[in-house]
Amino acid sequence: MNALTLASFVFFTALVAFVTWRITRHDDHRHSNGYFLAGRSLTFPIIAGSLMMTNLSTEQMVGLNGAAFTDGLSVMAWEVIAVVTLVTMAMFFLPRFLKSGVTTVPELLALRFDRTTRLLANIIFMVAYAAILLPSILYSGALGLMGLLDLQTLTGIESNAVLLVLTIVAVGVGGSIYALFGGLRSIAISDTINGVGLLIGGLMIVYFGLNAISDGQGILAGWDTLKTSHPEKMRSWGTEDQSVPFSTIFTGVLLLNMFYWCTNQQIIQRTFAAKTLAEGQKGVLLTGLLKLLGPLYLVLPGIIAFHMYVGEGVKADAAYGQLVHDVLPAPLTGFFAAAMVGAILSSFNSALNSTATLFSLDVYKARLKPNATEAQVVRASKWSGWLMAIAAMTIAPLMASQESLFVYVQKVNSLYYVPLLSVILVGFLTRRVPALAANLALVLGCVVIAAFYFVPPLAGVVDAVSNFHFIAIVMVLLVLMMLAIGKMMPRAEPWVQQDAGAIDMTPWSKAWPASIALLVLVVAIYLAFI
Repeated sequence: MNALTLASFVFFTALVAFVTWRITRHDDHRHSNGYFLAGRSLTFPIIAGSLMMTNLSTEQMVGLNGAAFTDGLSVMAWEVIAVVTLVTMAMFFLPRFLKSGVTTVPELLALRFDRTTRLLANIIFMVAYAAILLPSILYSGALGLMGLLDLQTLTGIESNAVLLVLTIVAVGVGGSIYALFGGLRSIAISDTINGVGLLIGGLMIVYFGLNAISDGQGILAGWDTLKTSHPEKMRSWGTEDQSVPFSTIFTGVLLLNMFYWCTNQQIIQRTFAAKTLAEGQKGVLLTGLLKLLGPLYLVLPGIIAFHMYVGEGVKADAAYGQLVHDVLPAPLTGFFAAAMVGAILSSFNSALNSTATLFSLDVYKARLKPNATEAQVVRASKWSGWLMAIAAMTIAPLMASQESLFVYVQKVNSLYYVPLLSVILVGFLTRRVPALAANLALVLGCVVIAAFYFVPPLAGVVDAVSNFHFIAIVMVLLVLMMLAIGKMMPRAEPWVQQDAGAIDMTPWSKAWPASIALLVLVVAIYLAFI
């Protein structure tokens, strides 16, 4: 590794750690409100920065650019359609979550349905995070670091398998320390700093990449080169043979984004910590604005890489790392590597913090020890977090057997995304659907989707209708089932949501104009690249 690369990497990493420590060193972590929700003190820039960095991971940066290498601009749907669901989060979901003053999604389900619903949702979240989310972050992050920092040369370890395990452990331990000793506020602060670094680094790659393919004539010349050389890669509307056909953005792509940004504990725990509803709405909508920049650094580099490496045998998932290595100057490579480490740690520590929150509040406090003190709840969270981290570090190396980690993770996530989203939506939109309906939907939804994914005779159905359309069909059927049960066996009394009075619930006065502006920009982006 170039000495300048290593020096800039160490400097930026140390700077983030120092600034985070300075800001959060006096935080009170003795109480669950301070540890899990940062004392409900987060303002909109911190919320937006933390949401962005929790979302960004090596899997996404490598995988989405790899998809763009293959399919072109149409994969921007994962970024642009997210804006629609972020508007939905700000205007519909967030006011309802904050009104109840909850810390976790299962806690809200207990208020709307019953304790069994809370337990089922909690089990689904915890198993999914421990067996899918955390290991995939560690595995993809370790692979990214091994290539970006040339760890084989730096460490002298020749065995890729040994180096992979050691890198996974290093990332896992580092992320665990951030998450379990610092609490949510330290995560949010470090996320924001790393987010600025990653955004700058991502845009620098686009700048140097476009400049490279234009032979130094500038980024506009590079853009013209892409449009004239590969017009098929510059279309926003995906065809049926591509990974994101245009029709799917109205079904499965929209639903997966809605779960992720509106009901996923790992993501929305940051919004639960908002100082006021207005700050939360501003943070979520600012995230939407930043997501509109996503195609620039998560899609365009993949198309640039296609132009540079087509016919050279470079694999799609390796294209992004190759591009970074080839176009960034050595000092900037170290800076970007540090920001990438921040993204990896952010995704991991955010998921780990959420998993520990779910266990300590929804299992330990709610079921195992109802009379536990605040200090005991925080201590249980830290112990459970370390156990989850160890489990994730054990499972992560096994993911090397998957042909495509990105495809695998998207598929298995649908197992729990769809049932949970359907239950939460019905819970918010109806008043008499009983707990029985929600509990059946959670169990049957997971079982049915798993059967159609992994039982060979049924798997052909998914292939025939497209996975994204399939999960939309399952979602509709689950909702209809719950509504039918609600009609036949309604609750004795209609559910009325109580205001917990946890924070100021005055909405942001410009929330609707900002939301409409974001939706107009989404349509404009699609129309600009027909």
